[in-house]
Amino acid sequence: MGKKKRLSLAPLTMIGPTTLWLILFLMVPLALVIGISFLTRNGYGGVTMIPSLEAYKALLSKEYVKVFISSFELSILTTVICLVVGYPFAYVIANSSEKVKPFLVLLLMLPFWINSMIRIYGWNTILRSSGIINNVLLSLGVIKMPLELLYTDGAVLLGMVYDLLPFTVLPIYTSIEKLDPSLLEAASDLGAGKLHKFVRVILPLTMPGVFAGSIQTFIPSLGLFYIADMMGGAKTMYIGNLIKNQFMSARNWPMGAALAIVLIVITLVLMKLYTRVGSLEDMV
Repeated sequence: MGKKKRLSLAPLTMIGPTTLWLILFLMVPLALVIGISFLTRNGYGGVTMIPSLEAYKALLSKEYVKVFISSFELSILTTVICLVVGYPFAYVIANSSEKVKPFLVLLLMLPFWINSMIRIYGWNTILRSSGIINNVLLSLGVIKMPLELLYTDGAVLLGMVYDLLPFTVLPIYTSIEKLDPSLLEAASDLGAGKLHKFVRVILPLTMPGVFAGSIQTFIPSLGLFYIADMMGGAKTMYIGNLIKNQFMSARNWPMGAALAIVLIVITLVLMKLYTRVGSLEDMV
């Protein structure tokens, strides 16, 4: 009789902890959120085990559509400003000397060492009516009354750009650093000026980094509810604020879960586009 083959437990011991972690902290919570979105809200702030599509039907109402439009407008504007500001900054870092480059990258990463809410609160202090900007303008005689800089849509946009700018700069910096210098030399030899070389050579070759930075900026900007609360005074409702309010204030869990599912679907679609662009970059 042949020897019985022993089943090796080594693969299970290697895959087991990771799989268990994903099941407990990703799949189970996600399944709960999906399940709650199809239930009915009761009068005590909870849910009843009665299947319903009311939460998803309500998303088609004028009020919720307006929130989605406002959120997308803010996210698109934040992404565009981060690209306009971040691309030159990434270009300067990538073309700096080897001694200066690590220092510039460190300055870019330094804000991540401090909690985001603390940094946003710093801007809150600067922009308030008794803040530094208004005090300086009043002392110089430029204005007679404090400006309403805080609790505006502009303040929310400023907070978004400030918080998400590094997420735009880093992918673009990586793409610029990967550029083949021989291609730039060939463009110069063929008589291309600086502007022509940038438009026809540098920008097309760094588009994967531009797209990656855009995705990494656009997706978080949809859910950063605390910036809108702290800088905008919750005057304008966005998706992130709406989800938080549905769970914490309105106690409408099915609606909050349905909004969260929609936001997850949007994120998955954008991530799929991101992976497609990454695969195209590898082919090139």
